Amino acid sequence: MAKNGGARRERRSRGQLLAMALIGAGLLVLGVGALVILPKLDISAGVDSSISAVPAQVNYSAPSLALNDLRGEPVSLEDYRGTVVLVNNWATWCPPCKEEMPTLQAYFEDHRDQGFTIIAIEAGEPLAEIQAFVEDYGLTFPVWPDPSLKATAAFRNQGLPSSYVIDRQGNVRLAWAGAINRQMLEKHVTPLLEE
Repeated sequence: MAKNGGARRERRSRGQLLAMALIGAGLLVLGVGALVILPKLDISAGVDSSISAVPAQVNYSAPSLALNDLRGEPVSLEDYRGTVVLVNNWATWCPPCKEEMPTLQAYFEDHRDQGFTIIAIEAGEPLAEIQAFVEDYGLTFPVWPDPSLKATAAFRNQGLPSSYVIDRQGNVRLAWAGAINRQMLEKHVTPLLEE
C-alpha cells in the first residue's frame, strides 16, 4: 500500500508541475503578445482631451516674488498689480507642462487686451534651454527663469505644473495642481477678468 501511495503522490506532483509549467508558458505568451500588440494600438482614440485639473478656489495675498526675466532684467509680481495674472510654475522637461503651453498661449492671446497676463516661471533649468523652449513653442507672455526655485517655495508647490491666478488687487483666487485645459480657463479665469 505504501508503495502505491508514493506512486500516486509522485504522479500528482508531476501533474501539478506540468499544470504550473503550462500556466507559466501561457502567461509568457500573453505577455509577449501584449508587448507586440499594445504599441500598435491607438490608445489616445478613446481619451477625452478635455480632461483637466480643476482649480481650488482660494483667497490669500500673493507672495512677494522678485526674479529676473529672460533678458536678465529685474521683475516682480507686484509690477503686475491691477492685472489678472496666471502664474504658471513649470519645467522644460515636464510632459504635462509642455502639453498645456499651447493652450496657455492661445488663452493669453485671446484675453491679454482685458488686462490679463501669464507669467511662466521655469523651475531651475539653464537659461539656454528655457530660451529654446520659448522659441519652439512661440511663447509671447513673460517667462521668468527661477534657478533658485524661489517661486516653488513662495507658492509651496508640490509638483509641476502648478498654476495660481492672482486678481487685480493682488490676491490669489485660484490654485491648480496639474495641467490646465481651455475649458477650465474659460470657466474659472474669464469671470475674474470681468470683475
